[in-house]
Amino acid sequence: MLPQALQNTIDALGNLPGVGARTAERYAYYLFKSNSRLSMEIADALTALHAGVKSCPITFALINEDESISNLYDDSARDKRTVLVVEEPLDIYAIEQTKQFHGTYHVLGGAISPIDGITLDQLHVKELLRRIQTDNVSEVIIATNPSVEGESTALMLQKILHEAHPNVTITRLARGLPLGIDLSYADQITLSAALENRTNL
Repeated sequence: MLPQALQNTIDALGNLPGVGARTAERYAYYLFKSNSRLSMEIADALTALHAGVKSCPITFALINEDESISNLYDDSARDKRTVLVVEEPLDIYAIEQTKQFHGTYHVLGGAISPIDGITLDQLHVKELLRRIQTDNVSEVIIATNPSVEGESTALMLQKILHEAHPNVTITRLARGLPLGIDLSYADQITLSAALENRTNL
């Protein structure tokens, strides 16, 4: 029914996570109605995406193609003895926006998920263990997501780190109820963490 070029665009956009058929149609039609310059800008950005971005071989953060390692690791002002471990590269930028952390990062590349076929061997755990040795790391901060997969990964990582480097301090980001949320809307994982991490008044 639709022109093939428009249908192809809808199909392509529909492959994105969280984009259903109707949303893909709206996006595609919006692009068609807009100035063609917008479509060209998006097309150019997508074409350059894989060629212009790569992973840091040490931290696995995203870096420019012409960089050898992440500037968040190479910066002399950063404390290499403190490593904050996250699941995905974009998690780093959420932490950086707080301007409160001055250590370095390590990206696992996901979380353990048997359903999705992701095992511990597929994550960057061995590289983390090497970094602890090489950089004489004194503290590892586990900052996995507060999900079932994130919790499982954190527990497994904690066990491995304790066994491999018993003298390294292992901490986790504080977890619990965010400000402004009603108890009735909190999920079980959040409530459990809030109870576990309750503080004295």
